[in-house]
Amino acid sequence: MDPETSLAALFAASFLAATLLPGGSEAALFAVLKLHPDSVWPALAVATVGNTLGGMSSWLIGRLLPREPLPARLVPYAGTLARLQRYGSPALLAAWVPIIGDPLCVAAGWLRVNPWTACAFMAVGKAARYAVITAAAV
Repeated sequence: MDPETSLAALFAASFLAATLLPGGSEAALFAVLKLHPDSVWPALAVATVGNTLGGMSSWLIGRLLPREPLPARLVPYAGTLARLQRYGSPALLAAWVPIIGDPLCVAAGWLRVNPWTACAFMAVGKAARYAVITAAAV
């Protein structure tokens, strides 16, 4: 697979992994780095941008949800929502964490966290994770 196709596949994997759909972009990044060791910076950038945009799509889903009182089935998460509301965008540094990251992005949208700062903090957290994976792969 040529580098451009590999990077396109990495973007798709990274985007989808950051939505509520299951997926593992780490393996895709690792594979691209092994196939094309000279593409470290482009692969790191593509994975970060794709995963951040996927996280922002989850933020948008949350933003489009009606702002009504918390449904009874979500009451156990009220503490998490309160912490997210308290810390705001910096809490999205943890958007890369498996299992909690995607719902965290949806909750940030639902809470109307500023989209620009949300995107910036998501990107920083996701870039740091991919940097660690990249360092391990090369």
